[in-house]
Amino acid sequence: MADDWPRIWPFWHRIVVAAETYAWDPDTSEEDARALWMAPGKRVFVAEDTTGAVVGSAYVTPNYGGPAAAVANAAFMVDPDHTGRGVGRALAEHVLRTAAADGYRAMVFNAVVETNPAVKLWTSLGFTILGTIPEAFDHPTHGRVGLHVMHRAL
Repeated sequence: MADDWPRIWPFWHRIVVAAETYAWDPDTSEEDARALWMAPGKRVFVAEDTTGAVVGSAYVTPNYGGPAAAVANAAFMVDPDHTGRGVGRALAEHVLRTAAADGYRAMVFNAVVETNPAVKLWTSLGFTILGTIPEAFDHPTHGRVGLHVMHRAL
């Protein structure tokens, strides 16, 4: 929901500025970030803790259009202060179920940074690495690393 954005932005910004896991410009303004994450046609989800604080968010959207519109794309972010608590897995499982129920037949991630700890989560949920674009991402710690293209049938 649009009113969730102010609770998503603080960790969205923190994650993107770190430039470790997303290929989005670390200088993305809040207005542009909101347009990117909350764009029309995207189904946006949030995960809340027991106090009602938003600790993660995800969206699902068609990866392609027209005759290939049955392939979904999604993005996930978990507040760095809440990683390792199952938030990402819970969001992923929810999004995968929802995407399948919505009629998507597959999900594709176009640019997963190969050093991203979430690669382990995605493979545990049945995603496979279709290919890796070598040295496509300039990681602040690891230098040039690859970007995986990942897929899973729904």
